Amino acid sequence: MIDKLYGKYFQKSRSFLYPSLGIKRTGIKPDNTYVSLDGKVNPEDVKLICTFRNDDSEEFKSFEEQMLIGNPLFVEKLQVRDFNIYIFDLEIYQDDYFNFLLGRYSKLSNVLKRAIKTFYGDKSAEYKVLNTYLFPDNHFENYAKLLDVDIEILKKIGELCNPCDLEKETLKIPVEDFELLKNIQ
Repeated sequence: MIDKLYGKYFQKSRSFLYPSLGIKRTGIKPDNTYVSLDGKVNPEDVKLICTFRNDDSEEFKSFEEQMLIGNPLFVEKLQVRDFNIYIFDLEIYQDDYFNFLLGRYSKLSNVLKRAIKTFYGDKSAEYKVLNTYLFPDNHFENYAKLLDVDIEILKKIGELCNPCDLEKETLKIPVEDFELLKNIQ
């Protein structure tokens, strides 16, 4: 049970969609994740965009080969300055993807909910919070107390986490860098 609310925006694509890639949680993490790439990928394209800083280490090269480029959902790698941008097609999770965009996290499939649980581990602090969003029926009473609202209002809304902010879930590349956007793979 959580005892306080998370007040700041968190990158929802990172929490709810990145685990769909089946990548194990390691020391190598994306700098960020997005559902849109300004001028190239729109939210309705059902893609996940992950950014990683350029890294020439053997550890990252192995991770990139196995988990990113070798991922069955991998579509394309782009490079802008000191960042690599990896684009993944989440078409197999289309229903989940649109539920995600609408903020209906409790409606995500059991397959994706299991992937999220596996990624974070059911004992982690992150998963304890995400679990309340994935299974809100078990947590309405607690949230009603934390928010000091009638439990029936929360039940009527049906979700305990606000929808993603598409502005924050869009990777913006400065116009002058668009010419640097190189397709690598």
